[in-house]
Amino acid sequence: MIVDDDRTMNTLLQTLLELDGFSVVLAPRAELIFPTAVAEKPDVILMDVHIGEADGLEILHQMRQHPDLSRVPVVMSSGMDLEEQCEQAGANAFILKPYPPEQLLATLNKVMA
Repeated sequence: MIVDDDRTMNTLLQTLLELDGFSVVLAPRAELIFPTAVAEKPDVILMDVHIGEADGLEILHQMRQHPDLSRVPVVMSSGMDLEEQCEQAGANAFILKPYPPEQLLATLNKVMA
């Protein structure tokens, strides 16, 4: 599942991941994250730290408290180095934008293993 409010990024990531064999679900707005994740039961969530006006770190914290989502691996991403804050909030991994496709795929496969 991709959580990002940037349409171009969503399109690029969806295409990349589908070409690598992933089934992709999008949640382009903060209010769609929980209903989509609960309904779809994703194997992994790739989430931007900044989702419109919402705080991805707070959303991640709430996910870790949610009975249906607490164990879903979450990879956070940002154009700023927020790795420490993301890990403290419960992220399984952090990836700094811009990242090469190989790094994204390796990170997703690692947290799903």
